[in-house]
Amino acid sequence: MIRLGSLSRIRELDALRGFAVGGIMLVNTWQHASHEPHTVIDATIEAAFQSRFYPIFSLLFGISFVLFLERAGRWVLLSRLGWLFVFGLVQHTWYEGEVLTDYAFYGLAVLLPASFLWPGLPVLLLGLGVTAWGVMAGGGVLLIPGMFLVGMALMQLRPSRELLLPGFGVSALACVLLMGAAVTSGDWTLYTVAALAGAAAYSTGVLLVLRPWLSAVLEPLGRMALTNYVTGTLVIFLTGGLIDAGPGRWPVLAVAGVTLVAQVLFSRWWLGRFRYGPLEWVWRMLTWFRYVPNRLESGRDENRPLPDPGVT
Repeated sequence: MIRLGSLSRIRELDALRGFAVGGIMLVNTWQHASHEPHTVIDATIEAAFQSRFYPIFSLLFGISFVLFLERAGRWVLLSRLGWLFVFGLVQHTWYEGEVLTDYAFYGLAVLLPASFLWPGLPVLLLGLGVTAWGVMAGGGVLLIPGMFLVGMALMQLRPSRELLLPGFGVSALACVLLMGAAVTSGDWTLYTVAALAGAAAYSTGVLLVLRPWLSAVLEPLGRMALTNYVTGTLVIFLTGGLIDAGPGRWPVLAVAGVTLVAQVLFSRWWLGRFRYGPLEWVWRMLTWFRYVPNRLESGRDENRPLPDPGVT
């Protein structure tokens, strides 16, 4: 069971969020490349990575929503989501595929009303139902509200860590079987369900294998997820020609890989000196409409608040 500390972040969730940010960078870069002729890299990304990471990110948004709600209340969350929508509108000027506006909209439309429900099982059942609707309606961004609710319910129920291993086994097997059926039949609905199973397998798998060295790489990405997500899409926009410059889709891997290495290094450097990432800091000040101190008093300053909804 995940336990909360009043002055510490939940580091496992930061690491998992960082993993999702890295996967989103890879898939977003690949989606902006030409897929003709179809290569081994294309087939690998389609089978093992596409549509896996936004569900994880959405689940974590729902989890963090509960954490922030406990500390700040609904009116502050309303402001938080409103400013997230503004960030998304700005990002949309160079990246039409941004999801920040979708996250803000579904947060207002789904999470805030669900916060009035009896916590736990009712929210989980509602989330599973909304997810099923999203799958049948075509997947994509329609999966976001269901994943929000499932994440919210998981944070309320606090399931035991002992469920991670069986959860990984079941979801990984389901992903393999469903993906095989989807490839054979060409059924997009099966592919979407397989991707959700893959997201569950990745999430439980990362939490099972997480070690200090891996956490040291993933946590900074996760703690500065908004900054890294937005700058990642800016890199994709600026390197559009380079992504298609070589054969075999290797430029996709190069652009995504170099960007992620740079983001990990910068995030580690920045967070050694400041509490919040650059955009996270601006977002927090806009939310509270006041100046928020950011510089750490020392390298050992542990007074770092719990993560905000989904991307901080």
